[in-house]
Amino acid sequence: MILLTSHSLKYVSLGVLVLQTTSLVLTMRYSRTLKEDGPRYLASSAVVSAEVLKIFACTVLIFVENNFSVRVVNQLLNEVLSKPVETMKLAIPAGIYTLQNNLLYVALSNLDAATYQVTYQLKILTTALFSVSMLGKQLGFYQWLSLLFLMAGVTLVQWPTGYENDYEMTTVSSRSQFVGMMAVLMACVSSGFAGVYFEKILKETKQSVWVRNIQLGLFGFVFGFLGMIVYDGQSVRESGMFQGYNFVTYTVVVLQALGGLVVAVVIKYADNILKGFATSLSIIVSTLISYFLLDDFNPTGLFFLGAMLVIAATFLYSYEWKPAGNSIIKV
Repeated sequence: MILLTSHSLKYVSLGVLVLQTTSLVLTMRYSRTLKEDGPRYLASSAVVSAEVLKIFACTVLIFVENNFSVRVVNQLLNEVLSKPVETMKLAIPAGIYTLQNNLLYVALSNLDAATYQVTYQLKILTTALFSVSMLGKQLGFYQWLSLLFLMAGVTLVQWPTGYENDYEMTTVSSRSQFVGMMAVLMACVSSGFAGVYFEKILKETKQSVWVRNIQLGLFGFVFGFLGMIVYDGQSVRESGMFQGYNFVTYTVVVLQALGGLVVAVVIKYADNILKGFATSLSIIVSTLISYFLLDDFNPTGLFFLGAMLVIAATFLYSYEWKPAGNSIIKV
């Protein structure tokens, strides 16, 4: 058996973080642009399926942590049920996370993977601002400077090029990009608020993080199911909840549900600089695959300049101060 040293584990963590971040984005984008004969799968259905799988995975982890003791697990669950007020506090972040997950499908249905990856880094900005306002955290000079770099980079990435000659095509493309951009911005705001709110709850209680995620999953399932019925109820009644599901769809659901678990396991081996490398490599890999394989991305000089600013901001932000979003284990 080969024993991994702490130094080796850091590089393994880097690889896992890059693989998880990149594979989810690219697979989700591919699933939303894949041309099929039948109906496309419902994003709301995929969100609900991911919540169910997440609940199951966290339950298994609780059993493993407690040496498969049914008695200990029952005690944990009874403690949760005996404090309904504390449990109901999680309804707020659960509802926001459910909204965020649906928004990511909308974003990747309208934006290429590279543009999405760069723009979604605005969650660093929203998390920082909510950390300052809700947790009273203070940002240093490098952090404020990095946020300026971040906003400038995302602005350059989204700057219109005007290369298209076909007016109708340009109008459709611009409309689609606007919808995707709005979805990403709303997802960034919801991610920042829900992440900081969840961190605040974790700090106020000593409950197991896996139990907390089961509670989030249960609320998320309820909100997601209600959203599916409201927005896609007719499609569900006509063709079923799992219409359009294929191997790619199941892969997206598994990556979305278990990806956070993988990150939670390896995150303790990865410092902030390593996480910055992971984000940067993920952006680069997504750009290359989006251009060469998915063929849905035409890079420009402004995009590369904006992406470099975002990557620099990611490193600069984690130079002195550990972001609130990195101390949370949300799966």
